[in-house]
Amino acid sequence: MGKKKDKTPPLLKFIRWAYPKVEVVAPPLAYRFFTKLFFTPLKYRATEKERKAETFAEKFEVHAAGKRIQCYRWGQSDKIVIVVHGWAGRATQFRRFVKPLIKAGYQVVGFDGPAHGQSGGKKTTIVEFEQTLRELYKVVGIPEAIIAHSFGGGAVLFAAKNELPVKKLINIASPTIGDEIINTYLKAIGGSEKTKTFFKAFIVKKYGQPFDTFTALEIIKHIKQPMELLLVHDEKDYEVSMEHPLALCKAYPSARLLKTSGLGHTRILKDDAVIQEIVTFIRGNAS
Repeated sequence: MGKKKDKTPPLLKFIRWAYPKVEVVAPPLAYRFFTKLFFTPLKYRATEKERKAETFAEKFEVHAAGKRIQCYRWGQSDKIVIVVHGWAGRATQFRRFVKPLIKAGYQVVGFDGPAHGQSGGKKTTIVEFEQTLRELYKVVGIPEAIIAHSFGGGAVLFAAKNELPVKKLINIASPTIGDEIINTYLKAIGGSEKTKTFFKAFIVKKYGQPFDTFTALEIIKHIKQPMELLLVHDEKDYEVSMEHPLALCKAYPSARLLKTSGLGHTRILKDDAVIQEIVTFIRGNAS
């Protein structure tokens, strides 16, 4: 078996090498850089299969947060399912969902988030993802369900807290716990606890609220609308541990948890059994 190809962007490799060194010799410079990096998604090249999925999508645009947002539509049904990708992701990462959902009688609508994929911008926030969803609703209407991956799950919950109608939400490999989210970023670049302390203080100063206010574990406590929630998570997800969905289940007892093993953080989006479980959940005849 050949060695697995490293898909890490060269820029991230350089940051991973340089950041710990800068943090030691010039801490204020490193901390300011981290606050910018946290809101700046790195660009990953779309796979050939993702590009193929684009070719049979109807493309359209909306404008949100002052940015042009590239959107995609697959299928013709009046029943809509919206897909929301994660940080540094793209709508076409859900390509394996398209045919099963169309076959089940749904139209699939996705978008490249602000500063992601083919959309405009360099930096973005959870607030801009909410604004994008609101503009998308104006075009396609209220969906039957939303399928979200990773960061996208928190963004949908944030919008739901702010009364955007969400009937059913499927969160796949979605982070929940504030400190753990920051720790993931720190691990990616070799940052220390000192950077985390600075960053949390920065969020309070800039937004007037602690970082946890914008995390799923806190957000879900304030959702007033009825919402069916399915959490899909892999036991061997090394980016977002099983601790995250378990914490969310405690905070939202009606949530259902679907556990997998060996699919990791992104391959879970391509698994036929997972996709079928999600389609069944959306159709409303889950076992």
